[in-house]
Amino acid sequence: MRYVGQAGGLAAILGIFLFLQPVALRAAADLVLLDESTPPSAYRETLLLQHAVIDKTLPPIEQRVPMEPAVFDPTDPAKLGRQGGTWRMLVGREKDVRLAVVYGYARLVGYDADLQLRPDILKGVEVEKERIFTFRLRRGHRWSDGAPFTTEDFRYYWEDVANDPELSPVGPPPQMLVDGKPPKVEVLDEVTIRYSWDKPNPFFLPALAQASPLFIYRPYHYLKKYHIKYADPDELQKHIEESGARNWAQLHNRADNLYRFDNPALPTLQPWYNSTEPPSTRFLLRRNPYFHRVDARGYQLPYLDGISMVVTSGDLVPVKTGAGDIDLQARGLRFDDYTFLKQSEERGNYEVRLWKTVRGSDYALYPNLNTKDEAWQKVFRDARYRRALSLAVNRHELNQVIYFGLGDPGNQSALPGSPLHSPENRQAWAAFDLDKANALLDEMGLTERNGHGTRLLPDGRPMELVVETAGESTLESDLLELIGDSWGQIGIKVFTRPMQREVLRNRIFAGETLMTLWYGYENAMLGPEMSPEEFVPVHQYSYHWPMWGQYFETQGNSGVPVDTEVGERLMALYRAWLEADTLTAKRAAWEEILQIHADHVFTIGLVARVPQPVVVGHKMHNVPGDAIYNWDPGAHFGIYRTDTFWMDR
Repeated sequence: MRYVGQAGGLAAILGIFLFLQPVALRAAADLVLLDESTPPSAYRETLLLQHAVIDKTLPPIEQRVPMEPAVFDPTDPAKLGRQGGTWRMLVGREKDVRLAVVYGYARLVGYDADLQLRPDILKGVEVEKERIFTFRLRRGHRWSDGAPFTTEDFRYYWEDVANDPELSPVGPPPQMLVDGKPPKVEVLDEVTIRYSWDKPNPFFLPALAQASPLFIYRPYHYLKKYHIKYADPDELQKHIEESGARNWAQLHNRADNLYRFDNPALPTLQPWYNSTEPPSTRFLLRRNPYFHRVDARGYQLPYLDGISMVVTSGDLVPVKTGAGDIDLQARGLRFDDYTFLKQSEERGNYEVRLWKTVRGSDYALYPNLNTKDEAWQKVFRDARYRRALSLAVNRHELNQVIYFGLGDPGNQSALPGSPLHSPENRQAWAAFDLDKANALLDEMGLTERNGHGTRLLPDGRPMELVVETAGESTLESDLLELIGDSWGQIGIKVFTRPMQREVLRNRIFAGETLMTLWYGYENAMLGPEMSPEEFVPVHQYSYHWPMWGQYFETQGNSGVPVDTEVGERLMALYRAWLEADTLTAKRAAWEEILQIHADHVFTIGLVARVPQPVVVGHKMHNVPGDAIYNWDPGAHFGIYRTDTFWMDR
């Protein structure tokens, strides 16, 4: 693949800055991403599909792959694998069938193992001034049902889905709006389409590469029969009645979800398609005979013929994994399962690998600055209180007792290896110091205590802090037990309240929680060009300021506006980052955001870089030994191209 342009290439322009050093960025920088891989001289038919080709129910491979396929040509020939086999995995819920889209990771552009963007479904991308994006498709590319994949599928999405008020009441997705304005979309020919904005859109390409990506195309040939603009009225009404839908829009939306993956009839571009109608306790994914990737020998990918997803209770995933009921498993496994999994290696015929995680903290504590309890809200909004809580956490003890000393204690900030990493920021207010914590609380005037030694809130209630969790792991309760012991020494009584995940989220959004124990920030391997969204109040899913985030997301229709000086400063810095046209300016905004976070301790990080157990069956090949396990960027297994994983038969 070729990368042509100014400003140090892709990383400088699009913010895929992990493990890289800063380089100069110019607003006028242009970029070309082009897949220049050479197609194999000849193709070899897939064994599983040979009978279908002989019976002429399926075209031969030469007619199924694009004229310019993506080619897997590793430097190590041993990575060229065999076709065949079914990957067994466990999932906790029916809706986890969508993991086939996450792990399959076919994207218009996608991250590679070094977390840099590469063309994938697209043959090439041309970017001008971060405003104009020209996409070129692979000629001859087809959907999983054999229909051509062309720019008509992009046009249909933009004109007839994203901008149809019945299908998309709130309009196009936010990643396609700049200052509330949509792009100009031009279909240049059947394989070329252009998106243009008046101002830079730094979110566009990264959104296409996410674990849950922005899908800006749809299978027009399939969905048009459900669209009032194209369908025969009588046939459409018949479909509505048979499906039990309220109207044509509900019918269309049920049929159309490339991410949910719960409609077996919906064509896909992923390596495998879903062949199982829900509800089911087992989903069988079958190989896509029109997949666009091949290997250097002429074999069509994926190597694996299928995936078997068995729905099982979450608490049974480690047990069944240890019994050898899987070929590759990480989801549903936690670090506290490691000892059991390691002890069961021989019996289960697998190997346990530990991949790095790059969250800001494995778990973190989120005091709700928008809680409806006025007394607690006033206390939480005093930075001295949050600093005291942080100082009263013995992170070294947590790391040794819970994580066997394998983690990295500290607060949530950029991790080592990030260009924005600052040891001072990660360790600010993170040393275990009960005397200093008590002094800060006394300084706030919280000196009154009850007969049990618990401090009193300004309204006279005992400072009994309820920390709510999703209750999905004993690790959560173990962490809180240790934290509760040390917080008790500064006069704060801790109670734990586990509950179902969706119930917890609704309570947080409504301001009914005081504090939540939840996963740390998704990605702490930060670069100046990466969005600082997790560190500023722009998302409802930020559990320390959910109502501020909701206000931003809904443009003021819900939630409450930011009403603190430091919160307003964070928003100003976010706007400065958005408008910055040099890397220096973006870095300056980021550095102040991180300094504010370190000093004000909006979240209380605990231990980062905790290893993730990845269980790999002895028959499975091409799974990395040392890797990063992350949702975005990463898609868990996705960036390592599961279509190239193969099995001994």
